[in-house]
Amino acid sequence: MITFPEGFLWGAATAAYQIEGAAREDGRVPSIWDTFSHTPGKVRDGHTGDVACDHYHRYAEDVALMRELGLRAYRFSIAWPRFGTPGFDFYDRLLDALLEAGITPVATLYHWDLPQSLQDRGGWLDRDTAHRFAEYAAGAYERLGDRVATWTTLNEPWVSAFVGHGSGRHAPGVSDPAAAFTAAHHLMVAHGLAVQALRAAGARSVSITLNLAPVLGDEEPARLVDGLCNRIFLDPLLRGAYPEDVLAHLRRFTDVKLDDLETIHQPIDVLGVNYYSPKHVRTDPESPGHPEHPGTEGIAFLPPEGPVTAMGWCIHPECLESLLVRLSREYPGTPLLITENGAAYEDTVTADDRVHDTDRVAFLDAHLRAAHAAIAQGADLRGYFVWSLLDNFEWAHGYHKRFGLVYVDYDTQRRIRKDSFHWYGDVIAANGLR
Repeated sequence: MITFPEGFLWGAATAAYQIEGAAREDGRVPSIWDTFSHTPGKVRDGHTGDVACDHYHRYAEDVALMRELGLRAYRFSIAWPRFGTPGFDFYDRLLDALLEAGITPVATLYHWDLPQSLQDRGGWLDRDTAHRFAEYAAGAYERLGDRVATWTTLNEPWVSAFVGHGSGRHAPGVSDPAAAFTAAHHLMVAHGLAVQALRAAGARSVSITLNLAPVLGDEEPARLVDGLCNRIFLDPLLRGAYPEDVLAHLRRFTDVKLDDLETIHQPIDVLGVNYYSPKHVRTDPESPGHPEHPGTEGIAFLPPEGPVTAMGWCIHPECLESLLVRLSREYPGTPLLITENGAAYEDTVTADDRVHDTDRVAFLDAHLRAAHAAIAQGADLRGYFVWSLLDNFEWAHGYHKRFGLVYVDYDTQRRIRKDSFHWYGDVIAANGLR
């Protein structure tokens, strides 16, 4: 029996645009993902988040599933496009239902759904957006702060910056290296201003979530890519400075106000870690590099070796262990939460209405064992949130990739508990693995 520390926070995670639906109800305004998903050719098969899992109307059913699962906490995101509208009342209803079920709410303020009106004024390329974000954070706290345990400012700013503005695979669909670095910096300024606003309003637990990827391969390119994926956020947020090599690389494309670092470097109570897979690189003078890692000409990004998920991501739980140990040693004093970890597979419903997702169970089991091994080496890991509670709108992949513990039939919105749902419930009940 592998037992986790007493009080270990077992949870599951979702995001507003991926599950809520009700895209035009109760005053909700368009987001960049509404615009992007309705642009032909941007999302597979023209799928959108207009309905998604209809969680906006079916939240009570979903909270009942969480209660049955035994969740100690639920990480969800608040839709900025609902702020200031009658639809914001949805979060009052959701929070009350969670607390009645004994589930601790963990709220993310930004999971990529920037209001389109702000994008029209420059979006994350306009530093004023950071100030508008801080105002939104303060307003959200005023409405909901009495019931939210932990406030997370941003989810995966690397994706917002480099996938949204580097390759353009995600909203707002910009492909410009300078824009990617500018957006990254302004997102961190937004985080810092939001932390200040939340603290001033009375928030006691504030966080940010980063998607971090160990980089394997030749030493020199691995160091560069690690800087562009990981240290570009970790160091300003937790040390108050850009790493010298990252700053020199960034300045090949644009410049940033170093005076902002004092704002960015705000004390946080926990660091959220989203982990799925490492990156593999090697030196290759003929390689054009990768647009999501600007300036990586001469570096080849290698296809995964060994087993992969339905996303084509290699399965490497040992990298989760090494990542958690690294964070605890290089950035000591910052408690950690695994805020996302999970896998997409080609799930099918059997004749007896079951989903036997043995691959997902094996994936989660291996990664939880890796997390436990990191704790044994001193990592201050406080909890684990599986991605995801429900199958959902998987961004540019539309509804073709399923990560959930619960299967969603998108035609009927029927929920079907997968084998992984029952397995995870046993893990939570035992606070460990057999």
